[in-house]
Amino acid sequence: MNQILFRMEFRRNLRSLIMWALIISALIFFTMSFFRTVLLYQQQIASMIQIVPAVAVKMRGFSNINDIFSIMGFYTANNLIYMMLLGSIYAIMLSSNILLKEEYGKTAEYLMSRPITRNDIFYTKLFVAFLNVFILNVIATLVGFISIHIFKNTECDFYPFFVISLYTLFLNLLFGSLGVLISVLMKRARSVTSFCIALVMVLYFLHTISRMSGVDGTFGYISPYKWVDVSVSQPGYGLEGWRTAAFLGTTALLIAGAGFIYRKKDILT
Repeated sequence: MNQILFRMEFRRNLRSLIMWALIISALIFFTMSFFRTVLLYQQQIASMIQIVPAVAVKMRGFSNINDIFSIMGFYTANNLIYMMLLGSIYAIMLSSNILLKEEYGKTAEYLMSRPITRNDIFYTKLFVAFLNVFILNVIATLVGFISIHIFKNTECDFYPFFVISLYTLFLNLLFGSLGVLISVLMKRARSVTSFCIALVMVLYFLHTISRMSGVDGTFGYISPYKWVDVSVSQPGYGLEGWRTAAFLGTTALLIAGAGFIYRKKDILT
């Protein structure tokens, strides 16, 4: 890894990281502040939700109506939107553009003229992208932990909280590696932001549809969102080997494929 390139790329992406971290943290804290109000009007809210279409409830992230009345279920349902969705959008946007910047910015030739190999460029930029995703997840997890402590109504077990946070990190890193692969597959240097955001939304939508009652949800495993176990209220909830292996294995394969293609790609034209 090239230290000079690392510092340059980290500074270049720092403002974006701060902005996303502030927005997501504010959303998490603000939403969690409503938990006690939800409990106060529990009966009225339960009656209202009965008339809400099941699709809308599923899209909001609640797998069970009772999730909204437990602090961990309430957090998890909102985390599905704020970190699993927005965090993945940030990860794929950052990683898909971090390599392409040199191409569509016409600075690749200058970079290649310096004593630095393609492997240095690829893995340094990949490390910066993954480090940013990791920092975003740490900040969001810390804000979520503090929010639960402040707004909880009873004592709760924080083990499910850390498990769902780790699943979220795995998910974001997978989308980060997918963004890198998409960027090296581009034959002409151009922004792929719109395509990447659309891809995240489609995969999230497939996951949502697969969770609906009366639907054979097997097709949902196409989406990595399906690999995340969000049933934090279930006894024995924890990290599952196959889920962890699916995330880490797929991420490693995507990185390996992207690195192989990048070493052979013409980035100077």
